[in-house]
Amino acid sequence: MDKRYGICHLPLIPLRASATHRAEMVSQVIFGQIYTITQTEENWLNIKLINDGYEGWIDKNQYQEIDALLAEKLSTQKIYYTANAITQAFNPAKKENIYIPFGAALHHLAHNVFNIGDDLYEIKNANVVLPEVKNFTKMVENTAQLFINAPYLWGGKTHLGIDCSGFTQQVFKLCGIQLPRDAWQQAQEGVLVDFLETVQLGDLAFFDNAEGKITHVGMLLNKHQIIHASGKVKIDRIDNYGIFSEQLNAYSHTLRIIKRMVIS
Repeated sequence: MDKRYGICHLPLIPLRASATHRAEMVSQVIFGQIYTITQTEENWLNIKLINDGYEGWIDKNQYQEIDALLAEKLSTQKIYYTANAITQAFNPAKKENIYIPFGAALHHLAHNVFNIGDDLYEIKNANVVLPEVKNFTKMVENTAQLFINAPYLWGGKTHLGIDCSGFTQQVFKLCGIQLPRDAWQQAQEGVLVDFLETVQLGDLAFFDNAEGKITHVGMLLNKHQIIHASGKVKIDRIDNYGIFSEQLNAYSHTLRIIKRMVIS
């Protein structure tokens, strides 16, 4: 059986742990993301995202099919991404607006026009980025700061709700680095940084629970500060023990390891 492919044509689609709206939202599919269909169950599709291999279930009513040749072409070409919290796009044929989130993929973008399938959209006064890893150090802090005060949401990946690994994944994507989705997966990437005193801007710090499982990730701004999603996206103090929360006046996370994803 030939593979079936889809593209996210909505601002975002909840990605669920099982085939029901009551199931846990494990992530979100963002506008322009491409995926394969691995399984069907009544009104649900199990999908696998092309960019990071993450899997979950989406409502069949939120499925937009594309053919294999187009999926391969879109997956290998350079892609511009939106860098505003919300970007308004206008479909002149349907005379409709769509409001797409940070990190939306704009395929075939030229002269402020892009398409999703057969639908053409126009954007105006939008901030878009063509990610290049050579610009990582220049971009990463400002990109991360754009999320300050975004509320924490398990499985979220936007300014309206984001979790710790969704935050690092989205920020790094716009800076030219594709990270896996979950914190424990991200902890397997990069090279180890032995000491907090030797960290660089953009290094990732990982934190574990009492059982030794990686449960949290944040991005280091320097050897004293970390930006992370915990309650909301915020900047906290960090030392060799972990994150110290001014709000709690206590340590909130225990430091496990530090990894560097970009080697200069």
